[in-house]
Amino acid sequence: MDINSKIYIAGHRGMVGSAIHRNLQKKGFKNFIFKTSQELDLRDQKQVAQFFEEEKPEYVFMAAAKVGGINANNIYRAEFLYDNLMIQNNIIHQAYLNKVKKLLFLGSSCIYPKMAPQPLKEEYLLSGYLEDTNEPYAIAKITGIKMCESYHRQYGCDYISVMPTNLYGPNDNYNLNNSHVLPALIRKFHEAKESNAPFVEMWGTGSPLREFLHADDMADACVYLMQNYKGQKHVNIGTGVDLSIKDLALMIKKIVGYTGEIKHDLSKPDGTPRKLMDVSFLHSLGWKHKIELEQGVAEVYKDFKDKKGVKVW
Repeated sequence: MDINSKIYIAGHRGMVGSAIHRNLQKKGFKNFIFKTSQELDLRDQKQVAQFFEEEKPEYVFMAAAKVGGINANNIYRAEFLYDNLMIQNNIIHQAYLNKVKKLLFLGSSCIYPKMAPQPLKEEYLLSGYLEDTNEPYAIAKITGIKMCESYHRQYGCDYISVMPTNLYGPNDNYNLNNSHVLPALIRKFHEAKESNAPFVEMWGTGSPLREFLHADDMADACVYLMQNYKGQKHVNIGTGVDLSIKDLALMIKKIVGYTGEIKHDLSKPDGTPRKLMDVSFLHSLGWKHKIELEQGVAEVYKDFKDKKGVKVW
């Protein structure tokens, strides 16, 4: 990519897409194509074909997806499978037909088997059964990886896939019905502090181990790989460090300044016992994260408070 390259960021208003946009802007890129979901339904084959034919983007970042936490993934199984498959199929195929120079597909760490050895190496893909609660989403993302790989092998397309770990950052989703665990805990502890609630309820035991990466770090890794990586193998993006959900809750409780108790709803699922990315391949390519978790959560909580009542949910 050079400064004047025509870049399409699919999903530019979400946490991931907006972080990629910010990162590219800081590096001097300015020739962007943006379409909201109201302007362009990425599930519609005809609309996507017309968009690519008219706009002719040179580089594509695929950050558009239907996403959510355990609850949303488990309830809206058909939507998570259909919507994500259609978005991927349309963008990747039209990129090929319209001679896009390079495409980056964003997957998810949930693609790996539930009981895969830890930390998760790229080669563990398709080596075992998936976690049931997010299986449809994972299958869609695995299909996206395999599409990029197959278009690379058959047509010589320079399409790469990245697998970020659990992300957090500005423009996150704080809706308690479909958000991920970190933003959900921020909102719960904040509201409990505001209302002087005696306790905050958490799903499950709090024992599962999770890794968290700031969206700005993720975006920096994506732009770095877009400029420096041409391989067929998908690339894990993460910190290589994890902690328990209970310890995450205690960290957020401290940052928010909440003084009540934490209670566990043991009727709710824990999900996958552990998900830690092996990022040795990413490190070998020359990139490492910069934002440590406590610093990142403190910054995100400040952003949450500044925007509360405006956009956070």
